[in-house]
Parts: sequence; C-alpha cells; structure tokens
Amino acid sequence: MPSRSSTTEGEVVDVVLIGGGIMSATLGSMLAILEPGLRITLLERADELATESSAPWNNAGTGHSGFCELNYMPDPADGSTPATIAREFGASRRWWSYLSDAGLLDPETFIRAAGHMDVVFGDRDAAYLRRRFDTLSADPIFAGMEFTEDPATIASWAPLVMAGRDANEVVAATRHQGGTDIDFGSLTKSLVRIVADHGGQIRFGHEVRDLGQRPDRTWAVRGRTETGHFTINARRVFVGAGGHALRLLQCAGLPEVRGYAVLPVGAAFLRCSRPAVVDHHTVKVYGQAETGAPPMSVPHLDRRFVDGTAHLMFGPYATFSTRLLKSGRWTDFFTTVRRHNWHVIIAAVLQNLSLVTYLIGQLTARPRQRFAHLRRYLPGAEPADWELVSAGQRAQLITPDRRRIGVIQQGTELVVSTDGTITGLLGASPGASTAVSIMIDLLQRSFPDDWHNSWDAELSDAMAGTDLTVPGSGPSDAG
Repeated sequence: MPSRSSTTEGEVVDVVLIGGGIMSATLGSMLAILEPGLRITLLERADELATESSAPWNNAGTGHSGFCELNYMPDPADGSTPATIAREFGASRRWWSYLSDAGLLDPETFIRAAGHMDVVFGDRDAAYLRRRFDTLSADPIFAGMEFTEDPATIASWAPLVMAGRDANEVVAATRHQGGTDIDFGSLTKSLVRIVADHGGQIRFGHEVRDLGQRPDRTWAVRGRTETGHFTINARRVFVGAGGHALRLLQCAGLPEVRGYAVLPVGAAFLRCSRPAVVDHHTVKVYGQAETGAPPMSVPHLDRRFVDGTAHLMFGPYATFSTRLLKSGRWTDFFTTVRRHNWHVIIAAVLQNLSLVTYLIGQLTARPRQRFAHLRRYLPGAEPADWELVSAGQRAQLITPDRRRIGVIQQGTELVVSTDGTITGLLGASPGASTAVSIMIDLLQRSFPDDWHNSWDAELSDAMAGTDLTVPGSGPSDAG
C-alpha cells in the first residue's frame, strides 16, 4: 500500500488528501466507493498513518454521542447541541455499518461497547445534572439514559468511583449503556486500506509545504521528501493536516480563512494498565470542567482498548507548546500569525483570561496535585499504578468577530473555497466522531454536480440500513 517515492513533477490527479488521519481517511473511503475511477493520492508527512490526533493514545477514544459531554450543554434546558452530535455520530455508525456489511471494515478492530457516564459533586452540579437529564430524556434519541443520586446505584455503575468516598458527599450521575470506545487509529488504517484497494496512492514521507492554484484551476501541491522535492497537480485538494491545516490554507491564499487563527493546546493523561484495577471499571466517566478550561479539557476517566488490551486513562492535563502537531516544530504557531489575525488572537486571549490562569495552574501543578485531581474521581487510586503519558497537540480555532474581534471556537469548521476546488478542516473535538457528516457536507459543497446527479442517492441507499452492531453489545439506535 504505502510508497515513499517522489511524485513525478507535474503529475495530475483528481484528488489530493493532505494528512493521514481520520478525516482524510473518511473522505477517501467515501470517494473511493462513490467514484471508483477517481485518481486519489494521500500524502502523509510521517512514516505511517494516524500518528497525530487520530492515534489512540492522543485522544480519549470516545464515540461522541452527546450522552456524557457536559461542555456541549452549558444550558441544561437546551439539548440541541448534544442531539446534533448524536445524529452526526449516528451517520458515522451507519457508514461504518455499510462498509462492514460489504466486507470492507471489521468492527472488532476499532469499536467496543462502553457505557457513558457523568459524575458530578455538590448540590449545585447535582441540580444541573438533573435538569440536563430531564431535558435529554425527553428526546427519543437519548432513550435509555438514567439518572441517580443514590450512592449504591452509582457504585454498581462505576465501583471504583465510589469506593472509599465520604458517605456524606453529594454525588449525582447519569448513565447511558449505548456508548462506545473507539480506536480511531485502527479505524483510520482500515479506511485508508479501502482507498488503496480502489487504486489510490498512499505516500508517506511527503510533507506538503505550499499550495498554489494554476490558471486552469488545478492546484499545485508542493513539498519535500527525504530525497528531494515533489509537485502534484490536483483538481481537488482536501487539507486534513490537523494543526498545520490553517497554515496551508493561508499559503493557498484562501480569503475564507482571512483573520482566522489557532491557539496551540497540548495534553497529557494518567494511564493505568494494571488488570486488577482496569477490570473494575468498564465505563467512560465525564465530569465538569474547571473554570477557564478549554472545551476539550473536560475531566474524564476512560476505559480504553488499544491493540486488544484494556487500559484506564484519566485527564486531560493541559500542557503548552508552540507546536501545532505532536511531531511539529516550535515555530509552528508563529508561522500562522499574519497581519490580519494577530489582533484577533490578542482579543480572544484577553477575553479568556480565566483560560490563561487555568493553563498556568496546569503547567505549574506538581505530580501530587495532578494525582489529587484523579482521586476526586477515583478515591482509591494508588500512584504506583499510574503513569503520565503525553497526548496529542490540538489547534484551538479562533475566528474573527465583528463585536468581539476574536472568539475561541468549540468544535470543527469546514472551509470550502468559492470554486469548491480546495477544502480544509479546522478545529478539534468532536470531529473524529462526526467525520462522516462533515464529509457529506464537503461532498455537497465541493462536488455539487456529482452530488446531485448520483452521489446523494447512492449514499442514502448505502446508509439506509441498520445501525452498526458494536462488539460487546446488541444493535442500538445511535441516531
């Protein structure tokens, strides 16, 4: 499948996918199925796929379905965002189900059942969680969600969370047993294999450095390898390069990203692989974020399966680097600063001084303080059972705003050029879980004729079947 050879100067392909993560893999698989004759080339700067945000140790592996992510619902009376995310994750599951039924994808390699829980402490957060539950449980998409303030019931759902806890502490919880744990790295590799099996070229060691549109509206994709430089001409380009996406879209001269900026945010997790501990926690537990924490920093205690082995992860703990990729350069952030976005960055930071305070507190925290945070959710945790591991780098999106000048955004944003020939994805979670919906939007906007002529009907037929059967559970309707 992979190739490290330099591309022929001036070669023309139909689609270039920049980046070997879940986004390029999802788009590539859809294009390969919808139009098998397309000449697709995927370019990845590393020596393998899914080395950044899609790697299993660089994300929480949560199949985001709105069950437990409190940051998606700051107003407990408004369940619109969780419902949207649940439906978008449902679309992903149906696409995976179609590929599975066609023998192109094996669910056993990337997805497992894992209940999704919220656990909060104190009267105020317990009242919030009850109101959130009342709102969501009225929507059929969240049927099956449970709420309790009974310590014994919570202990039956998550024994380690309640073991050793003060009996007088106010604790509330919700649970939905239809949640999942996903190895997005394994899924990425399986989807890219579909691209390769349909004639696509997968080229490692190809770092894209520049994009320029030619008079015939094709794009010159330029970069370098270990042995030299390459140029590919492409009729369509998708920039799925994670933290480097903004810089490449800026290099392409897209007016759509004028004023856009990114803020690098890193993370670390505490990981436990000791079976005597891991075997007693089978769910993903989410809590309330600290004041000022960025959207992806909601604390969670996750049951994770990586390479067939169960682990527990707790975090994230914020780290800081000017790199925009885990394997990036310290100059990454500065290469995205332009004359038209520096004031947007400053405005966004000044309006989020609590975020600065939070990051300083995280960076100066001692190991004992980090472990105390874990013990808030796992009172009996022993330091010898846990190790601190580095997770991925994220590029938090900042967009210009007429009133506030600059605003830090949650989630992802699809950027599409006016002529539809180049697209890119900016932002972070819950992108991986909602990748199929994002790519359907891309297909509609970048390939309008193909979409209306045949692709819409083909995808509708493909995704009209039953929901994916998740290993470890029965069939469920996730939206």
